[in-house]
Amino acid sequence: MHWIKTVFLKLYMVWVLLVFTLFMLIILPVMVLPGFFGQKYGHITYFGLWLWSWIFSLLTFIRYEITGLENVSKKTSYIYTSNHTSFLDLPGLRIAIPTQFRPLAKKELLKIPVFGLIVRVACVVVDRSSTESRKQSIKTLTRRIRSGISLLIFPEGTQNRTDQKLQPFYDGAFRMAKETLTPIMPVVVVNAGNLMPPSSVRLKPGKIKVIFGKPIEVYENSDVAELKQTTYNTMLRLLEKES
Repeated sequence: MHWIKTVFLKLYMVWVLLVFTLFMLIILPVMVLPGFFGQKYGHITYFGLWLWSWIFSLLTFIRYEITGLENVSKKTSYIYTSNHTSFLDLPGLRIAIPTQFRPLAKKELLKIPVFGLIVRVACVVVDRSSTESRKQSIKTLTRRIRSGISLLIFPEGTQNRTDQKLQPFYDGAFRMAKETLTPIMPVVVVNAGNLMPPSSVRLKPGKIKVIFGKPIEVYENSDVAELKQTTYNTMLRLLEKES
């Protein structure tokens, strides 16, 4: 029976790759072209990303269960802080977050064929090896927030490859929140790393949960370290509830 399972998973991986590539190419003009005409057309790009994510989920039998959405106001801009254990986090977050947002993405993603084009248009890209790039990214993110667009930041900085539920957080998201007085929306993705481990092309069908916590308000006298710890504790509790 083991060989049957192995053959099934290999065929499944081929199917997922086909779905990923084919529908990304089909929807690519919707996702990329509006970006060349300015940020005011960003909602079209994000509709394209939602459509691709929904089709990917449907045809690969990877279901996203969303809870806590009542904590999210469509009239409010947030800094969404999420854990990150797998590529499969990204379609789930796009399906779950109800308004337009901009993720912070590392420069290396631009090198991925086709997907790199989407990253260039839909994300704020940062070169972590460049201090100037990081400063410019902060300026861009600040402009997006003040124009009413939410941000998505992975405060761990990279995919979690440890056996811990969360890695230590960096300060960036919380300094941004204080500087712009933007509420923080903690969100966790559960089981994505089990279906597709970090840095792996092995994957299997299943259910992934996307869970929103309650927003964390930010004030002028808020302390960055305290905001970081509060967010960390909130996300850890959400993850532990699912253990």
